[in-house]
Amino acid sequence: MTENVIISIKGKQLYAESGPDEMELVTSGTLKRDSRGGLTISYQESELTGLEGTTTKVHVDGGRVTLLREGSINSQMVFEEGMRHLSMYETPYGALSIGINTKRMRSTLGESGGDLEIDYAIEIDNLLAGQNLFRMNVKKNPSLRQ
Repeated sequence: MTENVIISIKGKQLYAESGPDEMELVTSGTLKRDSRGGLTISYQESELTGLEGTTTKVHVDGGRVTLLREGSINSQMVFEEGMRHLSMYETPYGALSIGINTKRMRSTLGESGGDLEIDYAIEIDNLLAGQNLFRMNVKKNPSLRQ
């Protein structure tokens, strides 16, 4: 099953040294169920996000969400409520070791779409870099049929 979808993303980052930074994006993409029952949402990043030329895939499987970016930026971030995961975040300027500490995660995603919300802290080289809130809404796109 692959569905064409409209994806609404809202992100908010809180940094200790400055005020909140907010981003909102509405884009088209796909929603696909894999053979193990997990869901993958895929979309192309844009100039608005600063990640133009990057494909983002969000894989939801039970209580684990994996965000994978490939292209101008390469990264893999794993979110599990109450857990801390380490990964590498590759940029054009070099690679960073980042820690993702997921405080809260809620998902109502299914084959017809739904919502995903992740509240997490991000660490860069073991130092707290900010608090983040990521919200995604996925809806079937009735104007595009597979």
